[in-house]
This record gives sequence, structure tokens and C-alpha cells, in this order.
Amino acid sequence: MPSRRAFLAGLGAGGLGALAGCSALNLTREETQDSQSGDPPLPDRPSAVYYPSHVDGMLMSGTQTRGGLGCALTYTRPHRFWLVSGRETTRVPARDAAAIHVMPVVWHVETGTVLTDRTPTLRFHDGDALVTADAPWPMLSQRMGFHFGDNVVLPGDGGTYDVSVRVGAPAVRRTGALAGGPDAVTFDFSLAYSQAELDAVSRRYRRDAGERGAVDPMGMEMLPAGGVPAPAALPGRVLGTATTGDAAVVATVLDGATAYGGDGSQRYLAVSIRTPYNRYPLPMTGLRAEIAGETHDLTETLDPELGHHYGVALDEAPDAVDVTVTTPPQVSRHEGYETAFLDMPAITIDATDGA
Repeated sequence: MPSRRAFLAGLGAGGLGALAGCSALNLTREETQDSQSGDPPLPDRPSAVYYPSHVDGMLMSGTQTRGGLGCALTYTRPHRFWLVSGRETTRVPARDAAAIHVMPVVWHVETGTVLTDRTPTLRFHDGDALVTADAPWPMLSQRMGFHFGDNVVLPGDGGTYDVSVRVGAPAVRRTGALAGGPDAVTFDFSLAYSQAELDAVSRRYRRDAGERGAVDPMGMEMLPAGGVPAPAALPGRVLGTATTGDAAVVATVLDGATAYGGDGSQRYLAVSIRTPYNRYPLPMTGLRAEIAGETHDLTETLDPELGHHYGVALDEAPDAVDVTVTTPPQVSRHEGYETAFLDMPAITIDATDGA
């Protein structure tokens, strides 16, 4: 298993008011996120996105805005999840000692863009005493999309804690309204929980568990949707879409590359790699494009219109591009994503194919 410190060090590759106290999201049984438990993983899982064994609800401590950023602190019962190192996965069990699974979400208020690169650190205080600190993993789940998450051990069967969430500096290229902003922001929450409250969180087992597909996103009003634009909604000339490792890969070409590190006479190739079904971005991926015999490394970028993508400035607009995944998405995964996006053969996206 990779160390937390090494993992975090490698990450460089309209507003909401505060909600006081701790409130449930009042989700129905059909509006719950995917959960992990102590049950063994499903047998014969496909090497693709699949329906998880069951889904759980979650609770929210509140939302805050500061420095142009929004942050929500959500939590639920402990989950199992999978870390990714290269093309290998390591399962992190939902240990009995873990009190809660915390899930902070960070976004850019003006654009509603969920930020995949601003790594948070959490500190739990009981009065003046520091109880524990945690640096949650970048993570992907079918109901919640991209977030940061980890199982956190807290003493006893409940309590009230002052939780500070410090969001670090940007780690990938930002463009447009996402450029600039503070290097670090701290949000303060009060989290009150009890074991009885966690035990009462809704749980729904799925009859279609293990079949290819994904549960729908939660669609909460207080949080951004988290998906990237559909191919038809992307700016520029869309070359087409291809699939590798069950991820959808869309390429589009824009006139002018000034906003992306080039100049006005160049073209900008943007490659958007996303999950099927829910169109969640797949950050921390290494991508390379070959165009007319020349190889280009693509830069991970957050843009208000293109969303999360990987791009490069070019002198000429291509009609076709060969895309190689040099490193599969290193984001941690909840059940239903852990077998996908690992074995990712090279693909060709060709506008003349009518894709």
C-alpha cells in the first residue's frame, strides 16, 4: 500500500451559506450513495463499472464558503474502498475501529466546478485537545462522484467535535475564472454524531449487484453535480469519442490556445476522460497524444467550460489523434469502480469515422 505522505506528494501530476449543526440529507431509499461494508467483494466482478452490492445514505455536518471556494463536510458509516498504485489496487477494509467515513467536497463557487486537486487535511478537536488528524484520499463513488474520503477512528460511540478542513494550494493547471485564488483556505465545522445515528442511516441492497452499469448521482441542491460536459456540450470541434478500460474519452479542438499556455495562432487539443453513465472526471491520469507521428504529453487542466481535461497547444488542428494512457487514474475508488480504468489500451479518435 502506498504511504499517505508519498501519495499526497505526487498529486502535482452561486454561493452557499453555512448550515449550522448536523443535519441528515433526507434522502429516500432510492437517493443513496454507494456504501462499503464488511461483506466480501462480489464474485466475478467485471473489469468495468458495475452496480455495487448496496447503497447507503449519508449525513452532513454543513457547508461553508470562503475565499471563493465552497466546502461540504459529509460522513457516513465506515466504508471499504480501494487504493490505486499504478495498475494495482489495494482494498482498505471498513475496520470496526473506524468510527465514521468522512467525505469532504471542495468546489469553486463562481463556476460550480468540483476541485479534484485541492487536497484537504482534517483536524478533529474536543475543546482544546486534538483528537486526531487525517488527510483523506482523492476518491470516486457512483452516487457522490469525486470527493475526498477516509475512515476516521474516533473515541467512544459518538461525540461533538470541532473539525477544521484546510484546503491546500492548486496542484494542476487552472484556466479562465478558475485561475488565481488563495493558496490555502481553512473551513471550520462542528460535527456531532452518535453510533445510533449512523446505524439508522438508510441502506438498500441491490438485486443487480455485479451487473455492468452505475447508480445515478445523488443530485443534491447544496452541492455541485460534479460531472463533466456531455460531448455535444463541449466547446470547439469535437473529433469524436472512444472507450478504453470502460472509460469514455472525448477529444475536441479549439481555435486559439492563449488561455492554455499557447498563443492565438495555435489550436488547443482537449482530451476529456470520464466515467461511463455519470460522466465523472478521472483525475490523476497520465495521457499522451500522437498526431501525425509527433508525440505530445497532455497537461491535466481545470477549465470552466471544458471541465476537467488533459490538453496541449498545437500548431495545426488535427483530424485524428492516437491517445495512450501512460498511467491509469490513480484516484481511489468505492465499490463499482475498483475493477475499471486499470487496463487501458491505446485508442484512436478520428473525426473522419463519424464517431
